[in-house]
Amino acid sequence: MASLLDDLSPTITNLIRLDHAHVLSAFHQYELSGSQRLRRGLADNICLALEIHGQLEEEIFYPALRAASGIDGVSDAVTEHLQLRTLIARLRAMPVTDPTFDETFFEMMRSAMHHIADEETRLLPAAERHLADQLHELGARMTRRRLQLALPLGGELASSIARSLSGGTLLGAAGAALTGGGLLARNPRLAVRGRKRNGGG
Repeated sequence: MASLLDDLSPTITNLIRLDHAHVLSAFHQYELSGSQRLRRGLADNICLALEIHGQLEEEIFYPALRAASGIDGVSDAVTEHLQLRTLIARLRAMPVTDPTFDETFFEMMRSAMHHIADEETRLLPAAERHLADQLHELGARMTRRRLQLALPLGGELASSIARSLSGGTLLGAAGAALTGGGLLARNPRLAVRGRKRNGGG
């Protein structure tokens, strides 16, 4: 059964690219003229997506890159994750009414976009050259782990998606797919198992 999942799974590099595309799409939805509820919801949704994405890379992707010879840039990527975590923690602790909320969000966005560009131009092509025979198996591992990470966050995910919806738009779907929350739409019982974070808006 595991080998069938490995064979059918998207490659880990394609999963990472999909995560990147979802985050970039969500960034484009953030507007200074948006309501406080909308801006807080988008920020929380993006922060959660980046946290899960970063953990997946650190647990599965980066170790595989380190085990292969001839791949540089993993240490830089880990450093960029640490910088992003610092910005995410600051943003999560900040009320949306704080005068520096938007500035902090855009700082996080710039940091994430720089990191995405580095991965897309350096690490992902290197992985496809050096780990070609492992990419589907690593993708399957990432998918399984994503579900494990997303399950206890279902409530938080659903809340941030609800707050990030404006009018008829479906912009929250980007973060949902990124964090495995797309399963929540097909399996509503997952949504009730979320946990609350302190200081959530």
